Amino acid sequence: MNRIFVILPMLFVFSSCMKEKVTLESLLNEMTDRAAITIQPENNYHLLQFSSYDRKSVSPDSAGWWANDDYTQFVREEQNDGRREFVLFDTDGPGAIVRWWMTFAGEGASKGTLRIYIDGNETPVLEGNVLEILSGNMLAPEPLASSVSPETNYERRGHNLYLPVPYALHCKITYECEAVKIVDNRRRPSIYYNICYRDYDKDTHVESFSKENLGKAKVIIDKTASLLLNPGVTEVNKTDKEANLKEGESVSADLKERGKAISKLSMKIIAANIEQALRSTVLSVKFDGEETIWIPAGEFFGTGYQIYPSKTWNTSVDSTGLMESYWLMPFKDSVKISVLNLGNQQVGLNISVSTCDYKWKKTSMHFCASWHEYNRISTALEGKNGNHDWHFDVNYADIKGQGVYVGDALTIFNTVDAWWGEGDEKIFVDNEQFPSSIGTGTEDYYGYAWCRPEKFTHPFIAQPTGAGNFHPGMSINRRYRSLDAIPFSFGISSNIEMWHWIKTKMNYSLSAYWYAKPGYEVNIGHDVENAKKPVALKRSDIYKPEIDSTGKLEGECLEVIKKSSGDISNQPGNFGWSGDTQLWWRNADNGAELITKFIANETGKYKFTAQLTKAVDYGIISISLNGKLLLSRLNCFNADGVTTFKTSPVIADLLSGENILTIKILGADAKAEPGNMAGIDFLQFEKIN
Repeated sequence: MNRIFVILPMLFVFSSCMKEKVTLESLLNEMTDRAAITIQPENNYHLLQFSSYDRKSVSPDSAGWWANDDYTQFVREEQNDGRREFVLFDTDGPGAIVRWWMTFAGEGASKGTLRIYIDGNETPVLEGNVLEILSGNMLAPEPLASSVSPETNYERRGHNLYLPVPYALHCKITYECEAVKIVDNRRRPSIYYNICYRDYDKDTHVESFSKENLGKAKVIIDKTASLLLNPGVTEVNKTDKEANLKEGESVSADLKERGKAISKLSMKIIAANIEQALRSTVLSVKFDGEETIWIPAGEFFGTGYQIYPSKTWNTSVDSTGLMESYWLMPFKDSVKISVLNLGNQQVGLNISVSTCDYKWKKTSMHFCASWHEYNRISTALEGKNGNHDWHFDVNYADIKGQGVYVGDALTIFNTVDAWWGEGDEKIFVDNEQFPSSIGTGTEDYYGYAWCRPEKFTHPFIAQPTGAGNFHPGMSINRRYRSLDAIPFSFGISSNIEMWHWIKTKMNYSLSAYWYAKPGYEVNIGHDVENAKKPVALKRSDIYKPEIDSTGKLEGECLEVIKKSSGDISNQPGNFGWSGDTQLWWRNADNGAELITKFIANETGKYKFTAQLTKAVDYGIISISLNGKLLLSRLNCFNADGVTTFKTSPVIADLLSGENILTIKILGADAKAEPGNMAGIDFLQFEKIN
């Protein structure tokens, strides 16, 4: 018995020593080793995150779960050598910081000094201006240190550091900033941060970050940066397919051989309606007989349902519509790649599949991807209002099994002139009660900041378009994980808050990407219905300009055809408007016309009323229908603030199909303030038998 107890510890030590030592160099090599992410981590770790999330978010059943003061929240304040330093990060090792994002607003917010203390040393291993460290050239070149979007003013960008910072015993990060004032829960200025780190098993051997090691690693740092910007892949074998698919048809490529992995998958789609084809053409892949990928082609390659050029470490899209994937996708014996046409048009396809040699191990995993859409989802829970307690969480995917979560994406179509993505990510790993990743906003999770619409592309994050960030339109946000991939032993639940500033309806689709051991389960099935639905290219594709079954037509549903002057938008607000929104016309010239259209189901005579808005800066208007004047000289001035009023009923003639409604600014009340505004809350039609 004594001999057994001597041998077991020796075996444990030997096993521990066989693991690779974690160093700055090893982490950089892992970042660009496409095979590394396909196996369970050799040095086991938990992916955790420090952030400035609102501390009122305590649990899903608490009142503060969707609290939004996600800024200038620190671990604590402390004094170091007479300096007031705010602690952002404080944890024992062994570990490594692997993704770091920050943004700032307000006088002096980004003028402070960042310090990184390693292994309990009182002298920081790094010290300098926060922007120089995160996105300047102090530590690493682009894209390891980067700010996005380059089209955004520098002060409004997200600042991202992907250079890893390993530590053996302990790491603490502080920020010294004279501008910070925290009094009675008032926090100024605004400092936001998310810091992802690996918490390794205690027997993991880690070499701590130092300036000396940073200098020695310069060659590999530069090499890594170059590789990330030029994502080449190995192509040993190549299979090409061309097909013309009618509705309901599919084409497949079957590969049956051992010791291989897909290294590159290319596709080009030709269709009369390319937008619909990108959504309704679906990629399905079975590895070793198990389907692990079911996703619209445009979502898989990172371009939503319109062609927007981008280039990341894992995908690229060019202006000709050529789409490429560089995910390494291993299989033990076989793979079947299928493309299905769920649309109602013929689709032409050019497909290319490249493979490379790969040694399948016991720890190898299959690549997986899911997609689903919340089509015309209401951004507010019914019956909730005030203090934004009407928000809720939506789900990327819930996965049961063992694997590594490697990324996700959003493709949204916004319908109002307001920001849609205030929501924080909430990622629960292995049945934890509080999410190990909880952040500060959707754009922060995807690496940019302040809702900015400017496009950008980076090896690990991208916004190919942000047209829908402030206005009706489409936005695409993507995040691919490398060193910040999330291992899970039993399962993972990946979620994000639906936190729109306005109560509206929008399209909100989510994609998730992960590697998993065979036999996993996922809650997202084939979303065939939404893959078939017509995609939204304009607001009226979601808010149909149609009279509803009660005879009501919301003003914000009117489709604007033409205006001779002024600005048009859909204005939200708590002013007694139906649906909390009105069609808002402002700064129009006297005599200006706004021409809109809507759809009626039946020709006939109707009793017509309109609910309009009055305020101190609203004008005198008239309303015509199909060229016939219905309401003349409606004075919309009100000295006592914003209010609504209903017009007297008149008889109107409607046509089955398209009808034209015209609003004209006739002038303004003598007491009115400048603005020349008009607002339509809703129209009401009652059929006269």
